[in-house]
Amino acid sequence: MIDDNLAKDLLVSRVPEITLIFWIIKTLSTTVGETAADYLSDNLGFGMPLVTIFMSIIIAGLLFLQFKKFKKYIPANYWSLVVLMSIIGTLVTDILVNDLNVSPITLSIIFTSGMFYGFILWYKNEGTLSIHSIETSKRESYYWFVILLAFALGAVAGDLFSQSLALGYGLTLLIFSGLIILVIFAYYVLKLNAIWAFWIAFILTRPLGASFGDFLTHPVNDGGLNINMLSVNTVFFVLIISLVYYLEKTNKKILIDKKK
Repeated sequence: MIDDNLAKDLLVSRVPEITLIFWIIKTLSTTVGETAADYLSDNLGFGMPLVTIFMSIIIAGLLFLQFKKFKKYIPANYWSLVVLMSIIGTLVTDILVNDLNVSPITLSIIFTSGMFYGFILWYKNEGTLSIHSIETSKRESYYWFVILLAFALGAVAGDLFSQSLALGYGLTLLIFSGLIILVIFAYYVLKLNAIWAFWIAFILTRPLGASFGDFLTHPVNDGGLNINMLSVNTVFFVLIISLVYYLEKTNKKILIDKKK
């Protein structure tokens, strides 16, 4: 038997259910966002501006499909947007910090302010920040706006801890892992509000994934494991695609069973 509420959510919701698979793909996506951005811009020599423009065009196309054609949660489209926004968040942050010499602390303040402004507008106009209520284009617009800023904030936060504060990638990874564990504890034991628990964890998984990617790919002298970047990207992309394929099959099965 198929849960009627779940089937109903799949028909109208524009975002996925928050399950363990959601968090696994989200973390994998943030790692790819860090490593793929570096690989495309540095290793392949395309440069950050060109890769940023190219990725932005793809994101615009996927958002057009989402808002004009799909108007509901489609795993492949949704997670493609998440991966690409993660890459864009890394690229924009690197351009502002490395090329334009903007302070990571200043960027953190700007991205945090922009994100909270998005939350305020969202709540003021819709009366809720729950992702379970994202069933309209307007609410989904707020959602993607906040997500993009959350990715950018997470990217600069990871660099702030690992590079600017010279804590290294391994220690930064442990710090953000610990913070996520605290959020889990606060949610299940201290009964932290589910909406805030979700958004805090969502933001923290970005620097977690980025630090993990840097830890895997950077030289040993820099505190990394010096694993080939192409290998890391390939493995993580395969994992993401496999999990998204599983979600696609599961969603279709639920909707088919619902119609019977």
